[in-house]
Amino acid sequence: MFRLRTLTGLTALALVLAGCGAPASDGTETAPAAATPIFVEPSSPAAADPPAALTAPSPTPAKPSVTPKPKAKTSTPATPKNVKYVFPVKASNVAYHPTHGKYPATDIFADCGESVVAATSGVVLEVSRKDSYVKGSPDGPNNGGLSVSLLGDDGVRYYGSHFSKVQSAIKAGVRVTAGQLLGQVGRTGNANNVCHLHFGISPPCARTGDWKTRRGVVWPATFLDSWRKKGGKSPVATVKAWEKKNHCKP
Repeated sequence: MFRLRTLTGLTALALVLAGCGAPASDGTETAPAAATPIFVEPSSPAAADPPAALTAPSPTPAKPSVTPKPKAKTSTPATPKNVKYVFPVKASNVAYHPTHGKYPATDIFADCGESVVAATSGVVLEVSRKDSYVKGSPDGPNNGGLSVSLLGDDGVRYYGSHFSKVQSAIKAGVRVTAGQLLGQVGRTGNANNVCHLHFGISPPCARTGDWKTRRGVVWPATFLDSWRKKGGKSPVATVKAWEKKNHCKP
């Protein structure tokens, strides 16, 4: 008698996640479009088993044992550096929204005076200790008031602004560690008199002076969600994709 092997086809449903974007005018966000199911064709059935032998097979003589040869040593690739991420505001009462006006960034709301810390280890690129913003003036590099940007060890630039104070030890070229105190939450620059930290993520295209890129080019909220829960979600791939698409040059 033949035994028939049956293979069942598997159906895979692709779920499409909606990307970050500005909310609708009534404050709600648009629901994502329904995903289109993708069907995977089952493999062709295998051939039926041959009929069982009528006579018992002859015993197979045992093979002599062979001592395996030792494997040649191979060079071990360097272990990638472990990058730690920290939520940039150290306070018990914190809120933020997944979207931001005009360009990708996040405003993290907390009381003035709460601690702002380095989101990861790296080197300070720029520091502004003076609030030179003039209310009503066009958008420009003074929008942030007191601010700090740093180049993380992961190659990503992190920018925080509207500080009420920047620590005296935080200067361009200084190395900082994840969680190190940078300053305090404030409302300098164009913060509209609201205490919060403007937080932006970007590639270091020109490293300094490129304020339009520095203020933020990718949505930070998904990474902030992870870091707030002590997770380690990295923005490197997202930033690299933006960098390639926009021909960003260091």
